[in-house]
Amino acid sequence: MEKSPAEEIPEEGHPYDFHVSGPRNLSTPNWRDLINSSWKNCNYRRTVIACFIQAVYLLELDRQEIKTEENSLAPKWWKPFKYKLTQTLVDERDGSIFGAIIEWDRSAALSDLILMRPSGAPRAVLALRGTLLKSPTIRRDLQDDLRFLAWESLKGSVRFSVALDSLKSLVNRFGSCNVCIAGHSLGAGFALQVGKALAKEGVFVETHLFNPPSVSLAMSFRNIGEKAVLAWKRLKSMFPSNQPNGEENSDGGGGNVSAAMKNWVPHLYVNNSDYICCYYTDPAGTAENATSTNDDAQGRIAAKLFVMSKGPQKFLEAHGLEQWWSDDLDLQLAINNSKLIHRQLKSLYTLPPPSQGKPV
Repeated sequence: MEKSPAEEIPEEGHPYDFHVSGPRNLSTPNWRDLINSSWKNCNYRRTVIACFIQAVYLLELDRQEIKTEENSLAPKWWKPFKYKLTQTLVDERDGSIFGAIIEWDRSAALSDLILMRPSGAPRAVLALRGTLLKSPTIRRDLQDDLRFLAWESLKGSVRFSVALDSLKSLVNRFGSCNVCIAGHSLGAGFALQVGKALAKEGVFVETHLFNPPSVSLAMSFRNIGEKAVLAWKRLKSMFPSNQPNGEENSDGGGGNVSAAMKNWVPHLYVNNSDYICCYYTDPAGTAENATSTNDDAQGRIAAKLFVMSKGPQKFLEAHGLEQWWSDDLDLQLAINNSKLIHRQLKSLYTLPPPSQGKPV
């Protein structure tokens, strides 16, 4: 994202200006939203939330380039939707901005005769950026990338604790139904795990995950172990057993995952050409699933997986954020059909709480 100094940018605008690279043909809020809210349209909702995440990337770039309020780029990505910045989330390790809280701006709305917040519009959005390959941030960003790659967990990072505390504060102020958390790439990884942490406490927050990471060494080792278990079960099935029916599959009550899982339904947006998130499209309907517990019979583990199969093919574009507000977006919705989602959401009620160590 390296660009020339502001004074060298052509008159048509900076490449990251909202009017240059932002969404086209998108209506801004007006008094008509009081009658028919644009926020009830899932495409509009996805587009605006993606813009808020883009604003977080630009907040950090504005900070690095020491931009002033007059020439900063980030505000142009929330102001058209009548929202305002109320807080930035800062990584104490390098001082970088990795997240932001963006709230409904009542004053800006009133100036356009919008007397109240449109139906479906969140009171506040916690947006988290992904990896930014710039020298001031690359070290800490990659440290968390490697943390996920090695352990498929980000709970040891200072960013996790800061994001979790911020989301809890928003929920206490506005209620869980008025708050939304969203992230892109590494930020989506944090958003997923922060959302899961609150879901374990019975607090369900709307969650949007763009290009969430799906590749880790921990997952690879787990897949090897699952294949070994499956092979062993197939081998045992070739021999007669004296065990009573049903005894072998007893899991001590672990199958009682509970229908409460349906209360938290994260939205995932993935591109088949993005090798970082493409494993979310790995279907769960295999023979391996037939030997699992009876959780699905008691209540499906739910998530909304939006797959872009005809989008950008090159990796940098397929993993980019800009694709999610393009006009010609072609998404397919798959629900409860991802092996990785099934395992991650099932862990809400089957994994023990993490050990309390000092975040690094």
